[in-house]
Amino acid sequence: MKIMVTGNMGYIGTILVPMLIKEGFDVIGYDSDLYRECTFGEELPNVPTIKKDIRDLSHDDLEGVDAVLHLAGLSNDPLGNLNPKLTFEINHLASVKLAQISKEVGVKRFIFSSSCSNYGAAGVDWVDEESAFNPVTPYGESKVKVEQDVSALADDDFTPIFLRNATAYGVSPRLRFDLVLNNLVAWAYTTGEVHLKSDGTAWRPIVHIEDISRAFIAVLKAPKEKVHNQAFNVGQSSENFQVREIAEIVADTVPGSHVEFAEGASPDKRSYRVKCDRIREVLPEFQSQWTAKKGAKELYETYQKIGLTLDEFEGQKYKRIDHIKLLLNSNRLDRDLRWVSQTE
Repeated sequence: MKIMVTGNMGYIGTILVPMLIKEGFDVIGYDSDLYRECTFGEELPNVPTIKKDIRDLSHDDLEGVDAVLHLAGLSNDPLGNLNPKLTFEINHLASVKLAQISKEVGVKRFIFSSSCSNYGAAGVDWVDEESAFNPVTPYGESKVKVEQDVSALADDDFTPIFLRNATAYGVSPRLRFDLVLNNLVAWAYTTGEVHLKSDGTAWRPIVHIEDISRAFIAVLKAPKEKVHNQAFNVGQSSENFQVREIAEIVADTVPGSHVEFAEGASPDKRSYRVKCDRIREVLPEFQSQWTAKKGAKELYETYQKIGLTLDEFEGQKYKRIDHIKLLLNSNRLDRDLRWVSQTE
Protein backbone atom coordinates (compact mmCIF):
# COMPACT_ATOMS: atom_id res chain seq x y z
CA MET A 1 0.00 0.00 0.00
CA LYS A 2 1.43 3.37 -1.02
CA ILE A 3 0.82 6.09 1.57
CA MET A 4 1.29 9.82 1.21
CA VAL A 5 1.85 11.71 4.46
CA THR A 6 1.43 15.47 4.10
CA GLY A 7 3.36 17.32 6.78
CA ASN A 8 5.79 14.40 7.08
CA MET A 9 8.54 16.79 8.20
CA GLY A 10 6.48 18.24 11.05
CA TYR A 11 6.03 17.52 14.74
CA ILE A 12 3.79 14.45 14.36
CA GLY A 13 4.88 13.44 10.85
CA THR A 14 8.47 12.73 11.87
CA ILE A 15 7.17 10.22 14.43
CA LEU A 16 4.38 8.75 12.28
CA VAL A 17 6.51 8.00 9.20
CA PRO A 18 8.93 5.53 10.86
CA MET A 19 5.98 3.77 12.50
CA LEU A 20 4.28 3.39 9.11
CA ILE A 21 7.47 2.02 7.56
CA LYS A 22 7.78 -0.48 10.41
CA GLU A 23 4.24 -1.65 9.57
CA GLY A 24 5.38 -2.34 6.01
CA PHE A 25 3.79 0.60 4.19
CA ASP A 26 5.44 2.30 1.21
CA VAL A 27 5.60 5.94 2.35
CA ILE A 28 6.12 9.18 0.46
CA GLY A 29 5.96 12.67 1.95
CA TYR A 30 4.63 16.06 0.93
CA ASP A 31 5.90 19.08 2.86
CA SER A 32 7.09 22.63 2.17
CA ASP A 33 9.46 22.21 5.14
CA LEU A 34 8.89 25.58 6.78
CA TYR A 35 10.77 24.37 9.87
CA ARG A 36 13.90 23.01 8.22
CA GLU A 37 16.05 25.01 10.65
CA CYS A 38 14.15 23.77 13.70
CA THR A 39 15.34 20.18 14.00
CA PHE A 40 15.68 19.00 17.57
CA GLY A 41 18.33 16.34 18.19
CA GLU A 42 17.66 13.40 15.88
CA GLU A 43 17.80 13.41 12.09
CA LEU A 44 14.50 13.34 10.22
CA PRO A 45 13.21 10.10 8.70
CA ASN A 46 14.48 9.81 5.13
CA VAL A 47 11.61 9.11 2.71
CA PRO A 48 10.94 10.43 -0.81
CA THR A 49 9.31 13.83 -0.29
CA ILE A 50 7.61 16.28 -2.63
CA LYS A 51 8.73 19.67 -1.31
CA LYS A 52 5.82 21.91 -2.27
CA ASP A 53 3.26 24.12 -0.62
CA ILE A 54 0.05 22.17 0.01
CA ARG A 55 -1.84 24.86 -1.93
CA ASP A 56 0.11 23.92 -5.06
CA LEU A 57 -0.62 20.19 -5.09
CA SER A 58 -1.42 18.66 -8.50
CA HIS A 59 -2.97 15.43 -9.73
CA ASP A 60 0.47 14.11 -10.71
CA ASP A 61 1.68 14.38 -7.10
CA LEU A 62 -0.81 11.68 -6.08
CA GLU A 63 -0.03 9.19 -8.83
CA GLY A 64 -0.21 5.63 -7.52
CA VAL A 65 -1.19 6.67 -3.98
CA ASP A 66 -3.66 4.40 -2.16
CA ALA A 67 -4.21 6.50 0.98
CA VAL A 68 -3.48 10.05 2.11
CA LEU A 69 -2.72 10.91 5.73
CA HIS A 70 -3.17 14.68 5.87
CA LEU A 71 -1.30 16.51 8.62
CA ALA A 72 0.05 19.56 6.77
CA GLY A 73 -1.19 23.00 7.80
CA LEU A 74 -0.67 25.92 10.16
CA SER A 75 -0.37 24.06 13.38
CA ASN A 76 -1.74 26.06 16.30
CA ASP A 77 -3.87 28.97 17.47
CA PRO A 78 -1.18 31.72 17.54
CA LEU A 79 -0.05 30.79 14.04
CA GLY A 80 -3.65 30.59 12.87
CA ASN A 81 -4.32 34.05 14.30
CA LEU A 82 -1.32 35.58 12.50
CA ASN A 83 -3.37 35.85 9.29
CA PRO A 84 -6.83 34.27 9.52
CA LYS A 85 -7.30 34.60 5.73
CA LEU A 86 -4.18 32.51 5.11
CA THR A 87 -5.30 30.02 7.75
CA PHE A 88 -8.54 29.62 5.82
CA GLU A 89 -6.65 29.17 2.51
CA ILE A 90 -4.05 26.72 3.82
CA ASN A 91 -5.90 24.74 6.47
CA HIS A 92 -9.35 24.68 4.90
CA LEU A 93 -9.37 25.31 1.14
CA ALA A 94 -6.11 23.48 0.39
CA SER A 95 -7.23 20.51 2.49
CA VAL A 96 -10.54 20.24 0.64
CA LYS A 97 -8.72 20.57 -2.71
CA LEU A 98 -6.37 17.76 -1.63
CA ALA A 99 -9.34 15.55 -0.78
CA GLN A 100 -11.07 16.35 -4.07
CA ILE A 101 -7.96 15.56 -6.14
CA SER A 102 -7.38 12.41 -4.07
CA LYS A 103 -10.86 11.22 -4.95
CA GLU A 104 -10.43 12.09 -8.63
CA VAL A 105 -7.20 10.09 -9.00
CA GLY A 106 -8.53 7.04 -7.17
CA VAL A 107 -7.14 7.37 -3.66
CA LYS A 108 -9.30 5.06 -1.54
CA ARG A 109 -8.76 6.38 1.98
CA PHE A 110 -8.25 9.96 3.21
CA ILE A 111 -7.38 10.37 6.91
CA PHE A 112 -7.52 13.93 8.18
CA SER A 113 -5.64 15.10 11.26
CA SER A 114 -8.42 17.08 12.92
CA SER A 115 -8.52 18.35 16.49
CA CYS A 116 -10.45 18.35 19.75
CA SER A 117 -10.23 22.14 19.46
CA ASN A 118 -13.32 21.70 17.28
CA TYR A 119 -15.24 21.58 20.56
CA GLY A 120 -13.72 24.92 21.61
CA ALA A 121 -15.57 26.57 24.47
CA ALA A 122 -17.35 23.43 25.69
CA GLY A 123 -16.89 24.20 29.40
CA VAL A 124 -16.90 21.45 32.03
CA ASP A 125 -19.43 19.09 30.45
CA TRP A 126 -18.15 15.98 28.70
CA VAL A 127 -18.26 15.99 24.89
CA ASP A 128 -18.02 13.14 22.40
CA GLU A 129 -18.02 12.75 18.62
CA GLU A 130 -21.73 13.61 18.44
CA SER A 131 -21.39 16.85 20.40
CA ALA A 132 -21.81 20.26 18.77
CA PHE A 133 -18.80 22.08 17.40
CA ASN A 134 -17.93 25.34 19.14
CA PRO A 135 -14.52 26.49 17.82
CA VAL A 136 -13.21 29.80 19.13
CA THR A 137 -10.15 30.37 16.91
CA PRO A 138 -9.40 30.43 13.15
CA TYR A 139 -7.42 27.21 13.62
CA GLY A 140 -10.38 25.43 15.22
CA GLU A 141 -12.80 26.83 12.66
CA SER A 142 -10.60 25.59 9.81
CA LYS A 143 -10.65 22.04 11.18
CA VAL A 144 -14.44 22.07 11.46
CA LYS A 145 -14.87 23.32 7.89
CA VAL A 146 -12.58 20.63 6.49
CA GLU A 147 -14.53 17.90 8.26
CA GLN A 148 -17.82 19.22 6.94
CA ASP A 149 -16.67 19.66 3.34
CA VAL A 150 -14.62 16.47 3.03
CA SER A 151 -17.34 14.35 4.62
CA ALA A 152 -19.61 15.34 1.74
CA LEU A 153 -17.16 13.70 -0.71
CA ALA A 154 -17.59 10.23 0.77
CA ASP A 155 -18.88 7.52 -1.54
CA ASP A 156 -18.38 3.82 -2.26
CA ASP A 157 -14.90 4.46 -3.65
CA PHE A 158 -13.66 7.22 -1.31
CA THR A 159 -13.45 6.84 2.47
CA PRO A 160 -12.66 9.95 4.54
CA ILE A 161 -11.85 9.52 8.24
CA PHE A 162 -11.41 12.30 10.80
CA LEU A 163 -9.06 11.91 13.77
CA ARG A 164 -9.84 14.59 16.34
CA ASN A 165 -6.58 14.57 18.26
CA ALA A 166 -6.35 15.70 21.84
CA THR A 167 -3.61 18.25 22.63
CA ALA A 168 -0.38 16.54 21.65
CA TYR A 169 2.82 16.10 23.65
CA GLY A 170 6.04 14.13 23.38
CA VAL A 171 9.57 14.29 21.99
CA SER A 172 10.02 14.66 18.21
CA PRO A 173 12.79 15.67 15.79
CA ARG A 174 10.60 18.70 15.09
CA LEU A 175 9.72 19.38 18.71
CA ARG A 176 7.13 22.02 19.53
CA PHE A 177 7.29 24.00 22.76
CA ASP A 178 3.90 25.67 22.25
CA LEU A 179 2.04 22.60 23.56
CA VAL A 180 1.01 22.56 27.18
CA LEU A 181 2.94 19.58 28.60
CA ASN A 182 6.04 20.17 26.46
CA ASN A 183 6.00 23.83 27.49
CA LEU A 184 5.44 23.37 31.21
CA VAL A 185 8.20 20.76 31.54
CA ALA A 186 10.55 23.11 29.68
CA TRP A 187 9.72 25.98 32.06
CA ALA A 188 10.17 23.72 35.07
CA TYR A 189 13.51 22.35 33.89
CA THR A 190 15.04 25.67 32.81
CA THR A 191 13.71 27.97 35.56
CA GLY A 192 12.35 25.84 38.40
CA GLU A 193 8.92 27.37 37.81
CA VAL A 194 5.99 25.58 36.20
CA HIS A 195 4.86 28.78 34.53
CA LEU A 196 1.10 29.11 33.92
CA LYS A 197 -0.05 32.01 31.77
CA SER A 198 -3.74 31.28 32.47
CA ASP A 199 -5.48 30.55 35.76
CA GLY A 200 -5.28 26.83 34.97
CA THR A 201 -8.99 26.08 35.24
CA ALA A 202 -9.53 25.14 31.57
CA TRP A 203 -9.94 21.47 30.70
CA ARG A 204 -7.71 19.72 28.16
CA PRO A 205 -7.42 16.15 26.93
CA ILE A 206 -3.78 15.36 26.12
CA VAL A 207 -2.21 12.57 24.06
CA HIS A 208 1.30 11.46 23.10
CA ILE A 209 2.28 11.81 19.44
CA GLU A 210 3.13 8.10 19.30
CA ASP A 211 -0.45 7.30 20.31
CA ILE A 212 -1.76 9.70 17.66
CA SER A 213 0.39 7.81 15.17
CA ARG A 214 -1.03 4.49 16.40
CA ALA A 215 -4.52 5.85 15.75
CA PHE A 216 -3.59 6.73 12.16
CA ILE A 217 -2.26 3.22 11.62
CA ALA A 218 -5.32 1.62 13.23
CA VAL A 219 -7.82 3.42 10.98
CA LEU A 220 -5.58 2.90 7.95
CA LYS A 221 -5.63 -0.88 8.50
CA ALA A 222 -9.28 -1.13 9.61
CA PRO A 223 -12.02 -2.61 7.42
CA LYS A 224 -13.76 0.11 5.45
CA GLU A 225 -17.18 -0.56 7.01
CA LYS A 226 -15.83 0.23 10.49
CA VAL A 227 -14.35 3.62 9.71
CA HIS A 228 -16.03 4.98 6.55
CA ASN A 229 -16.76 8.71 6.95
CA GLN A 230 -16.36 8.48 10.73
CA ALA A 231 -14.81 10.82 13.29
CA PHE A 232 -12.81 9.56 16.27
CA ASN A 233 -11.55 11.47 19.28
CA VAL A 234 -7.94 10.39 19.80
CA GLY A 235 -6.74 10.17 23.37
CA GLN A 236 -7.95 8.57 26.57
CA SER A 237 -10.95 9.70 28.59
CA SER A 238 -8.81 9.28 31.72
CA GLU A 239 -6.25 11.74 30.31
CA ASN A 240 -8.44 14.84 30.61
CA PHE A 241 -7.04 17.38 33.05
CA GLN A 242 -7.47 20.93 34.14
CA VAL A 243 -4.31 22.75 33.10
CA ARG A 244 -3.36 23.32 36.73
CA GLU A 245 -3.48 19.55 37.24
CA ILE A 246 -1.03 19.12 34.36
CA ALA A 247 1.16 21.72 36.08
CA GLU A 248 1.11 19.68 39.29
CA ILE A 249 2.14 16.54 37.38
CA VAL A 250 5.08 18.51 36.01
CA ALA A 251 6.03 19.85 39.45
CA ASP A 252 6.01 16.29 40.78
CA THR A 253 8.24 15.18 37.90
CA VAL A 254 10.89 17.91 37.80
CA PRO A 255 12.81 18.03 41.11
CA GLY A 256 12.78 21.37 42.89
CA SER A 257 10.13 22.93 40.67
CA HIS A 258 6.89 24.59 41.76
CA VAL A 259 3.76 25.95 40.09
CA GLU A 260 3.78 29.70 39.43
CA PHE A 261 0.95 31.74 37.92
CA ALA A 262 1.69 34.71 35.67
CA GLU A 263 0.60 38.09 36.98
CA GLY A 264 -3.00 38.73 36.01
CA ALA A 265 -3.53 35.12 34.86
CA SER A 266 -7.10 34.75 33.60
CA PRO A 267 -9.32 31.88 32.43
CA ASP A 268 -8.76 30.39 28.96
CA LYS A 269 -12.01 30.33 26.98
CA ARG A 270 -10.80 27.16 25.21
CA SER A 271 -11.96 24.44 27.57
CA TYR A 272 -13.17 20.95 26.70
CA ARG A 273 -13.41 17.53 28.39
CA VAL A 274 -13.44 14.89 25.70
CA LYS A 275 -14.58 11.28 25.78
CA CYS A 276 -12.25 9.12 23.72
CA ASP A 277 -14.03 5.77 24.01
CA ARG A 278 -15.36 5.30 20.47
CA ILE A 279 -12.02 4.52 18.84
CA ARG A 280 -11.41 1.65 21.27
CA GLU A 281 -14.93 0.33 20.90
CA VAL A 282 -14.69 0.31 17.09
CA LEU A 283 -10.99 -0.60 16.88
CA PRO A 284 -9.99 -2.55 20.01
CA GLU A 285 -6.56 -3.16 18.49
CA PHE A 286 -5.80 0.52 19.10
CA GLN A 287 -4.27 0.84 22.54
CA SER A 288 -2.70 3.98 24.01
CA GLN A 289 0.67 3.43 25.64
CA TRP A 290 1.31 6.81 27.24
CA THR A 291 0.07 8.86 30.18
CA ALA A 292 0.78 12.45 31.18
CA LYS A 293 3.08 11.28 33.98
CA LYS A 294 5.07 9.03 31.65
CA GLY A 295 5.21 11.80 29.04
CA ALA A 296 6.42 14.40 31.53
CA LYS A 297 9.23 12.03 32.53
CA GLU A 298 10.23 11.48 28.88
CA LEU A 299 10.34 15.23 28.25
CA TYR A 300 12.29 15.99 31.44
CA GLU A 301 14.89 13.31 30.71
CA THR A 302 15.28 14.56 27.12
CA TYR A 303 15.70 18.18 28.21
CA GLN A 304 18.30 17.03 30.73
CA LYS A 305 20.15 15.05 28.09
CA ILE A 306 20.55 17.99 25.70
CA GLY A 307 20.89 20.69 28.38
CA LEU A 308 17.92 22.72 27.17
CA THR A 309 18.07 26.44 27.98
CA LEU A 310 15.32 29.02 28.45
CA ASP A 311 16.59 31.05 25.49
CA GLU A 312 16.36 27.99 23.23
CA PHE A 313 12.83 26.90 24.00
CA GLU A 314 11.43 30.45 24.16
CA GLY A 315 13.43 31.55 21.12
CA GLN A 316 12.84 31.69 17.38
CA LYS A 317 14.03 28.18 16.61
CA TYR A 318 11.37 26.17 18.43
CA LYS A 319 8.49 28.62 18.84
CA ARG A 320 6.44 28.17 15.65
CA ILE A 321 4.96 31.67 15.50
CA ASP A 322 8.30 33.38 16.20
CA HIS A 323 10.12 31.28 13.62
CA ILE A 324 7.58 32.16 10.93
CA LYS A 325 7.92 35.86 11.84
CA LEU A 326 11.70 35.52 11.55
CA LEU A 327 11.38 34.04 8.05
CA LEU A 328 8.94 36.79 7.07
CA ASN A 329 11.09 39.61 8.46
CA SER A 330 14.20 38.26 6.71
CA ASN A 331 12.24 38.06 3.41
CA ARG A 332 12.76 34.32 3.07
CA LEU A 333 8.99 33.84 3.11
CA ASP A 334 6.60 36.09 1.27
CA ARG A 335 3.39 37.39 2.84
CA ASP A 336 1.53 34.31 1.60
CA LEU A 337 3.97 32.12 3.57
CA ARG A 338 5.64 30.74 0.44
CA TRP A 339 9.42 30.45 0.10
CA VAL A 340 10.77 33.44 -1.84
CA SER A 341 13.64 31.47 -3.37
CA GLN A 342 13.04 28.19 -5.17
CA THR A 343 16.36 26.93 -3.79
CA GLU A 344 15.10 27.15 -0.19
